Amino acid sequence: MATDHRANLANDLAPSIANDTHPGVPTDPVGWNFDNSYARLPEVFFSRTTPAPVREPRVWVLNFNLAEELGLNLRALPESRAAALFAGQELPPGSEPLAQAYAGHQFGGFTMLGDGRAILLGEQVAPDGRRFDLHFKGTGPTAFSRRGDGRAALGPMLREYIIGEAMHALGIPTTRALAVVTTGEPVYRERPLRGAILTRVAASHIRVGTFQYAAALGDVTLLRFLADYTIARHYPRLADAPDKYLRFFEAVAERQAELIARWQLVGFIHGVMNTDNVAVSGETIDYGPCAFMNAYDPRTVFSSIDHGGRYAYQNQPGIGQWNLARFAEALLPLLGPDEQTAIAAAADVLNRYAESFERHWLGGMRRKLGLRTEEPGDAELIDELLLWMKNTGSDYTNTFSDLSEETGPSGDRYRDEGFRAWHGRWTARLSREGGPDPQTFARMRSVNPFVIPRNHRVEEALAAATEADDRSVMDRLVAVLRRPFERDPAVAPYQEPPPPGTSYRTFCGT
Repeated sequence: MATDHRANLANDLAPSIANDTHPGVPTDPVGWNFDNSYARLPEVFFSRTTPAPVREPRVWVLNFNLAEELGLNLRALPESRAAALFAGQELPPGSEPLAQAYAGHQFGGFTMLGDGRAILLGEQVAPDGRRFDLHFKGTGPTAFSRRGDGRAALGPMLREYIIGEAMHALGIPTTRALAVVTTGEPVYRERPLRGAILTRVAASHIRVGTFQYAAALGDVTLLRFLADYTIARHYPRLADAPDKYLRFFEAVAERQAELIARWQLVGFIHGVMNTDNVAVSGETIDYGPCAFMNAYDPRTVFSSIDHGGRYAYQNQPGIGQWNLARFAEALLPLLGPDEQTAIAAAADVLNRYAESFERHWLGGMRRKLGLRTEEPGDAELIDELLLWMKNTGSDYTNTFSDLSEETGPSGDRYRDEGFRAWHGRWTARLSREGGPDPQTFARMRSVNPFVIPRNHRVEEALAAATEADDRSVMDRLVAVLRRPFERDPAVAPYQEPPPPGTSYRTFCGT
């Protein structure tokens, strides 16, 4: 009976997700238009819960730009109501709060997990039909808290807001913050910190770890149900495809290859690429110990707990493949009529991942250097530039930004004999395309950011917010980061790397 019920529910659920429609029409002034398709999954995938009471909620951030995309008019809310809403003291009409169950390989070790300090409210269906998870973080303990307090501190939640807005402006698929509120209560970590709650928006919070959890339950029907739901939600064109589960695995692998290539192209280091932080939608999720590289060094790692450099910049592409291999293991019962056939099919996809990543990365690097065509020596030309940058300690972002100026890069480091030789080869390469010309540099400026969220600038903003109750530093930073490709002399201070010798470490905030 249970199996039949799940199968019927899957049939009822998938078409509504695939069509991205929702019969409800917003009637309240804010524009809430909630659906709860995840809450209609078998309850083994979640635990129903409610946010804990907080003493004195106060609005810190309302992301009006994102709200408009979601069809929400947050300006219709008095600030006190907004604070209560985004602290979980009031709930949007139609929401069904729950904590999601999932598993994950954390630094290589498998663990059964779940939302220990997060609650999924449901899915806001935007005016264009797209659906987005609204997800609280820091709302108190859940069934998956594992003796944790379920709380979050203001600094890490504001970091999620800052980095999410920066990544979105850079054109990288990402979760974003709709709101951050303080709770009026302390959170105890190494020392007492100001408590806060983040409202995170994502295409969904379905992870590789969600499938690992389903596989660990040992029920193939549940695994198939989750796969069908995810395909209907994120890859509806595959719903009727032959070998749809294999095609699904291929599609997720392709999105991960492209996503990680985009990280590499802007010098972004995620810092905690555990399988529970790999969203099958292809979005970047979880901005804990992340940072952007300054001086180019492939070994760069910032996370205070990544002592072996597992998630260093140079390792991210390979870790992406490793995580996908764990995804394949979870999906194995769906990938072929027998285990041997399924393993061979999964291995073929995994083997093609490296080619896909290289294609996306090399194509992006060509664009960063203004190249429109492909030549066999392009990879070598790029590697020579990166080697020069590493040997001279040159700033990754600023080097590409300087190359994008029509007047040419200036400064003592560009008088280096190695750079001048490389620059001659690059110019000769461009000349075979009829350049360089103004259009060449315009194309380069459109993909090489002038500013990124420099680590010291982010910390400056967080310190002002958490220690001085000053939002202005963060507001100015976010305004700049939302226009990363504009070469405005007024924002030049945000382009500057930290002083030489500056050491920087990031922390996950849990």
